[in-house]
Amino acid sequence: MRYSQVLVVGGSGFIGSHVVHRLTASGRSALVPARRRDRAKHLILLPTVEVVDADVHDDAALARLVSGCDAVVNLVGILHGSKADFARAHAELPRRIVAACAAARVRRLIHVSAIGASREAPSEYLRSKAEGEAAVAAASAQGIATTIFRPSVVFGLEDRFLNLFADLARLLPVLPIGGASAKMQPVWVEDVAQAIVNALDNESTFGRCYELCGPKVYTLAQLVAFAAEASGHPRRVVALPDGVAGLQARLMELAPGEPLLSRDNLLSLKVDNIASRQPYAMAPELGIVPASLESEATAYLAGATLQARLSRFRLRAHR
Repeated sequence: MRYSQVLVVGGSGFIGSHVVHRLTASGRSALVPARRRDRAKHLILLPTVEVVDADVHDDAALARLVSGCDAVVNLVGILHGSKADFARAHAELPRRIVAACAAARVRRLIHVSAIGASREAPSEYLRSKAEGEAAVAAASAQGIATTIFRPSVVFGLEDRFLNLFADLARLLPVLPIGGASAKMQPVWVEDVAQAIVNALDNESTFGRCYELCGPKVYTLAQLVAFAAEASGHPRRVVALPDGVAGLQARLMELAPGEPLLSRDNLLSLKVDNIASRQPYAMAPELGIVPASLESEATAYLAGATLQARLSRFRLRAHR
């Protein structure tokens, strides 16, 4: 069966925007709910895309959204917040989506989680992600074909990971970081988006959980150094002891706006963010050969293109 009408929950975000582009390129229609429609201007002009104001945490609104589609992709995720915030975004919302799919007889659901998700994980982020996975996996009992993706840290032109360290390198003579030895296996956002779209109609992916990673493992310190050097501002990276890193995170939490780092983020770094089997090879049915960090990130970190510079301005303006 070809799924042609796709509800993309979280479609206006970093990964979601790339998924929506790939869906339209494959000739499908995408419905994208947004809390503020004007924040999704980059999607409104795409052919076969409809962006609507809607609160996906409202059951009635979610039911209306799901009822007009034949598949759902859930990409909602937050990095910062209280225990209740994580539960609402990562556990309660997937349960609501499953219930809405069952009520509307929507038989295809793709859910994006995270590597390291576990009920025994050290952070609220990872524990809540595991609850969401469990809710989605249980949907098979209701006749819903599910696929779960667990990406490592995702990089790309508009990311708030490598770009953050590149920006800090422009401001600071030294980069002090906690969790410096944590291992990560960054994956390109275009590969993640294409894997999701490739899996949509592929019955061999039904009922499966896939890790999505790039070809190489790095420590966080190596990634920070790479971002600094690629931006043209090589800097010394200083690994902070756990106690000092915790204090740094606490101070960042107290600063106005979204914190650059939280204590829960530090707890997540206690779990390596890499594929469970090394050397890693992406599942062949996904049809992806993962791109390397160096081949895709160097140009945009350097601001070598007009698009890269404009994306930086949009990031700083939260647009």
